[in-house]
Amino acid sequence: MSAISRYIVRTTFGAFVLVVASLTAIVWITQALRELDIVTHQGQGILAFVGITALVIPSLALVIMPIALIVAMAFTLNRLNSDSEIVVMNAAGMSPWRVFAPFLLVGVVVALMVAVVSAYLAPKGLREMRTQLTKVRADMIANLLQPGRFASVDRQLLTIHVRERRANGELLGLFIDDRRDPEERATFTAEQGQVVEDENGTFLVLIRGSAQRMDVRQQDPAIVLFDRYAFDLTPLANLQSRPSHGVPERYLWELLWPDPGDPLLSDPGRRWRELHERLSAPLYPLVFAIIGFAILGAPRTSRQSRGFSIAVVIAAVLAIRLGAFALIVFSMRAPFMIAALYLLLAGVSALGLRIIARGAIVEPPVFLLNLGETLASRLARFRGAAAPGAPA
Repeated sequence: MSAISRYIVRTTFGAFVLVVASLTAIVWITQALRELDIVTHQGQGILAFVGITALVIPSLALVIMPIALIVAMAFTLNRLNSDSEIVVMNAAGMSPWRVFAPFLLVGVVVALMVAVVSAYLAPKGLREMRTQLTKVRADMIANLLQPGRFASVDRQLLTIHVRERRANGELLGLFIDDRRDPEERATFTAEQGQVVEDENGTFLVLIRGSAQRMDVRQQDPAIVLFDRYAFDLTPLANLQSRPSHGVPERYLWELLWPDPGDPLLSDPGRRWRELHERLSAPLYPLVFAIIGFAILGAPRTSRQSRGFSIAVVIAAVLAIRLGAFALIVFSMRAPFMIAALYLLLAGVSALGLRIIARGAIVEPPVFLLNLGETLASRLARFRGAAAPGAPA
């Protein structure tokens, strides 16, 4: 590999890593805020919150990596063109394929990364996140019944207070305020309590207490004394020790060869969609690398606009991604439509390779250039007329 090729690879891959890290961090923060109730409502620490929400990072990176590759290529090509390096290489007789080879190498590396993430890392992170969330919500009862504090859950509509908790699990001095039913407010007090789990769910058995129910349609509450009362805690806990994994949480080989008794087979449409999203994911970095270089890789002078070419790249990437998504969705009902997805990617790649081979420069039509110059001159005159002290 020549020095210029190593320079292009190093610059492009460095920019790619920086863009992936930055965009993934921004998107991860927005996604993590949705799980903030792990800390606020379920008594978990900030380390547990960060650890659980970080498991979604591979899935976010899977979407971001092809886009980051285009951004990195645009940055590198713009830098090479601004320093006239592409012009010099072209004048020295260097073939466009030699300039394109380092970018293609970076695209292959990114495609391999996407393949590993889509086949194993992303589903692994999602299923581990589901497992951890299940454990947190299963431990919610233990966190809820902490002695000496008023714990509120379920949108602050249920408040429970325990005065003391003995070593054998017995609870003393219980107070429960339940406002989850908009038609009725219930308040329970009890001398003792015990958490009981069976096949029907999780219950807090209250011993020797009273229940006060206030109907919104009546003025006076109804008070009932009881020796034992079972308060249902099942809605507050997820008692599944082995959570079932959804389609996005399956490894690639599980989608290719599911077990005969796997409930995944009951929804073949979703399996088909997820399977081809995984299979086609590594192709996008290669296609985007070809399209990006075909549009941005030709040498340009300072008078030739690169802004239009960058806009064309953005439009092409969006069109390819949206078109591929639409074809995958349509294939859920008409499986033969999936062939159009791979034909689309192959056709776009062939078009890009043809542009590279011909060394064509993608430029805006003449009428757009003239229109832009006219608008720019009018804007300059308008600013000059509006400036203070300008001659009338």
